[in-house]
Amino acid sequence: MSNLAITTENYTTETILSLDVKEDNTVPKRKLAPTFKPYDNRQMQILFDIEELIPAHHVARVVNEMVEAIPDEQLFSHYSGGGRAAFHPKMMLKVVLFAYSQKVYSCRGIEQLTRENIPTMWLAAMQQPDYRTINEFRGRRMKTMMDKLYETMTLKLIEDNYITMENYFLDGTKIEANANKYSFVWKKSTRRFEEKFKEKIQETLRLIEETAKAEDLGFLAERLQDEVADPTHLEEIAVELESHVAALSDEIEQETNAETRKEKQKRRSECKKSIKLIRKDFLPRMANYKAQNETFGDRNSYSKTDHDATFMRMKEDHMKNGQLKAGYNIQMATENQFILFYTIHQRPTDTRCLIPHLEKLASSSLPMPNTVIADAGYGSEENYLYAIGEEKEPRFDFLIPYGTYLKDQTRKAKKDIKNVMNWFYDEKDDCFICPNDRKVTFKRYQMKTNVSGHEQSYKIYECEDCTNCPLKAQCTKAKGNRQVHWNTIFEEMKAKAKAALECEDKAAIYARRKVEVESVFGHIKGNRSFRRFSLRGLEKVHVEFGIVALAHNLLKVAGMHLDTFFERISVKKEANENRMFFASFLTISGLLRQP
Repeated sequence: MSNLAITTENYTTETILSLDVKEDNTVPKRKLAPTFKPYDNRQMQILFDIEELIPAHHVARVVNEMVEAIPDEQLFSHYSGGGRAAFHPKMMLKVVLFAYSQKVYSCRGIEQLTRENIPTMWLAAMQQPDYRTINEFRGRRMKTMMDKLYETMTLKLIEDNYITMENYFLDGTKIEANANKYSFVWKKSTRRFEEKFKEKIQETLRLIEETAKAEDLGFLAERLQDEVADPTHLEEIAVELESHVAALSDEIEQETNAETRKEKQKRRSECKKSIKLIRKDFLPRMANYKAQNETFGDRNSYSKTDHDATFMRMKEDHMKNGQLKAGYNIQMATENQFILFYTIHQRPTDTRCLIPHLEKLASSSLPMPNTVIADAGYGSEENYLYAIGEEKEPRFDFLIPYGTYLKDQTRKAKKDIKNVMNWFYDEKDDCFICPNDRKVTFKRYQMKTNVSGHEQSYKIYECEDCTNCPLKAQCTKAKGNRQVHWNTIFEEMKAKAKAALECEDKAAIYARRKVEVESVFGHIKGNRSFRRFSLRGLEKVHVEFGIVALAHNLLKVAGMHLDTFFERISVKKEANENRMFFASFLTISGLLRQP
């Protein structure tokens, strides 16, 4: 009690805050009950037309319109007659395209849309194919119809004036495959293991050869002297050893001497071990190595889960350790952010993908573009020569910088004495003059072949004498005289590319490249979260990305329809406002004229 008394004494009247609170003592005159709109979800409701629930500018209407424009014969040709009636291909195509536009990529998710999503129910006409049917249509039916289908849809966009195919903005992106990231098989490791395996085979065959000579098996000893790194030879050796084992078994049964019998059993056991080693180990492993080398092709790796996928370095590196992942290189061209054409490649780099991509475009029914715009990753001598054509008749114009284009524009590069472009060239004597005023004269020609098989011609120049040159440390790291490897053809192509990029009109076109292609990559990977394929194999991956590209184009068309819709509303609203203002102005002016 004493503590309580002390505490209360410490509070004075000055510390008490006075709050003027006005109590609202007003009482409503009458009590009002809350009101609600009628609600009863058990009451029967009838929809005469489900289409009325879909807005006029919805993407489902664009999907329906574009698919209906496809000729029936183009889709029906992929079905054989007879059997149970199948779902209509246009209905299946509409459902799949609309699902991909809504970020639903699994077959079970698409099946769920046909049961719960109103636009999907309208597109499917209330039919409900299960996930197995959807998977069969996407993975098998669309595999044969995708190329022609995409060409038809692109031609439809050209007809509707959405695209013109004049400017072809090309770039590549990597998308992860549906494969385990630890299922890699490396070409170098496989070759190293194969060499060790062949050495093991040779050691074993030497032991068999010694046994054959000891037992006077001349026919087997002669065969073992030949090259045996062949499964057929190993199979023949195994067959002959088995016949020898059978002969030893007959001799053992007829042998009465215990010591001799025991010795022959020992020899038979050694032969059986060799036979088992050949059949259970050598032959299966040789077949495995052969299959792996065929799977590699010109690649350095593949995945055990998806043999067509190659391990590549992805930008989505969450661990920040540069880990390689199984994926595919998507080469894609755009115009007005519509995807014009695409190809799937197994090569990690873009340089060697340009020619196969454009060759496939040329073999299609789509028109060839007037100008191809790409980044410096495509700037190689081989690609430049392909654009110019063999008969000096350009296939198309190109805006493709070479690898060092931006670096050559810097002040540091223009003052670098190591850069041959900064040296003086004497055309009469065909020599360069180095920064120390010494001649770098022509010595010989040299031919080089790159990875893709393209031959490049180089002119080799060498300085007359770099001895005691004070600038040698800045000019070269070579121990001898400075050499210059000059590719005349490539330098000519680089000058042509540089002149095109420095043109004001063409530079404005090249400046659109990032807006064109990179924005589409952002929509696909970022906005619609398509960063990993659901299907496996090069053909099925080609189909799946085709669906993604078609869905992107349809969403783009729907967005333009929506913009047009809002523009009409804005114009109509502005016209109404102007009409009301004019009417009010006439009214006021009429009142002012009254006496």
